[in-house]
Amino acid sequence: MKISQYFKVASAIALVGVVGCTKLTESYKTTIPASQAAAVLTPDLLLAKAYNDLPGPFAGQAVVFSLEENSTDESLVPTRGGDWDDNGVWRVIHNHSWNADHQQVIDVYNSLNALTFDATNVLAFNPSKAQAAEARVLRAISLFYLLDIYDQFPVRNPGDTLLNAPKVYFGVDGVDFIISEVEAALPDIPAGNANTQITPEAAKTLLMKCYLNRGAYKNRLSPTFDDADMQKVISLGNEIITSGKYSYEANYFTNFGFQNKSSKEGIFIYPSSSGQAANNPGMNARWMMTFHYNEYSAQAPNAGWNGFSTTSDFYKTFGGNGLGTTPNYSLNDTLLDTRMGRRVTSDITTTKASGIRPGFLIGQQFDKAGVPEKDRKGNPLSFEADISPDMIETGTNLEVTGFRIAKYYPDFSDPSGTYYSSNSGNSLMLMRYPDVVLMVAEALMRQGTPDEAAALLLVNGLRAARGAAPMVAPLKLNGATVTDANCLLAERGRELYWESSRRTDLIRFNLFLTPWQYKPNDDPKYIVFPVPNQALAVNPNLKQNPGY
Repeated sequence: MKISQYFKVASAIALVGVVGCTKLTESYKTTIPASQAAAVLTPDLLLAKAYNDLPGPFAGQAVVFSLEENSTDESLVPTRGGDWDDNGVWRVIHNHSWNADHQQVIDVYNSLNALTFDATNVLAFNPSKAQAAEARVLRAISLFYLLDIYDQFPVRNPGDTLLNAPKVYFGVDGVDFIISEVEAALPDIPAGNANTQITPEAAKTLLMKCYLNRGAYKNRLSPTFDDADMQKVISLGNEIITSGKYSYEANYFTNFGFQNKSSKEGIFIYPSSSGQAANNPGMNARWMMTFHYNEYSAQAPNAGWNGFSTTSDFYKTFGGNGLGTTPNYSLNDTLLDTRMGRRVTSDITTTKASGIRPGFLIGQQFDKAGVPEKDRKGNPLSFEADISPDMIETGTNLEVTGFRIAKYYPDFSDPSGTYYSSNSGNSLMLMRYPDVVLMVAEALMRQGTPDEAAALLLVNGLRAARGAAPMVAPLKLNGATVTDANCLLAERGRELYWESSRRTDLIRFNLFLTPWQYKPNDDPKYIVFPVPNQALAVNPNLKQNPGY
């Protein structure tokens, strides 16, 4: 396609499309009528564009992942000498001191609204019922995260005049709008869709998230839960569980390797293939952001970016309090729960090629021959628990502080031979079956008459699949701290860590504002993120969240 034609198509989108919230400042000199645009911009093309927007907000290390994980006890990014400072943008996310001009807050807002825009655009070009249904659910996904993160979202529908600012939904009105959209779309979603498309089960999973969090969106500082909402979660979840379409993988890390698009747990994924460059989600960032520069000898000193870590307190939630021996940072700890990794290798090719074992990376690191790796100063490459209280590392051990996580792990089958390339075959896991099971268990505990026995049965079925000892009654719903290992919140953490759900969970369990490692205090305003100032400037219907 010639570049002039590209700009004509872009003009058509700008003129006849529907804008989510973006201010269009481009000045195009050539336009084409809507009738011609419709001949070029087919529903198939527009729907593909909407799907291809998904990696934007969800794949990288500095987008939804950062706001949902670095703002919690599961992840932090210390400054290491001259590395990972970036004017403190990573530290302020973890210690809750961000503002409305924070670049990640802006980027997440914009990328989610881009998905909203492109999904809505499908509806303006005479789609089939199935295409319209998929587009509405894709839009609902972006709206859910906008609501969850910013407590509001702007939205247009086909036929709305572009002369007026988009309507904005807030709080519980927003989640009710999302629910109505998904429920209206659900009957028209093809049952035979692959898990790389919106399926009925993907729509039901999104509805479960909406109903489960609805009480938090009414009042995030003091969530309450209506029995009717919990019954919807249970009913929808049981439909998925009894569908027979999903089951637990024999090995947990199969869900995140380079062949994970065939995972039996994958409800909705964005696909990739080894060596594929076009539309690749680039999941290599998930290991590059945490690996040390020398983690893999063949690529040293470019084997990683040496930043992201987890807290030792979060690691400890995998043991203790009747769940087994409290972890002591030994390889033997992984006998408690295969989700910790290290003793359980999900892909023998990975270990043979590098010595890297998926899961928590703690202590001395080894190459494929079992030879101890070293850091750039020649010291043992041995990851330590302790991070400086201010998250600014200046000591001789600054390269090795902080436990690391390799949940998505390297694709050594990449024909380029460089596992750190963006051509990795790891698909982006957006919705996963165990989340459905744990949401049902939680709803059983939150319903008008709690059913702890049924909830324990579901939780322990999952734990058995992960090689972990069963939890015993009483199963806690309201833990005093984020590290309470017998709380249902902790089981969600053990299963879903680094999958961009922790902040949402902490708010729902009313623990997001409590202290944890490297965050000694908090301000209630941080229960939501601020609306970027640039967005407020172009849409008067948006409102800045209190305190910002």
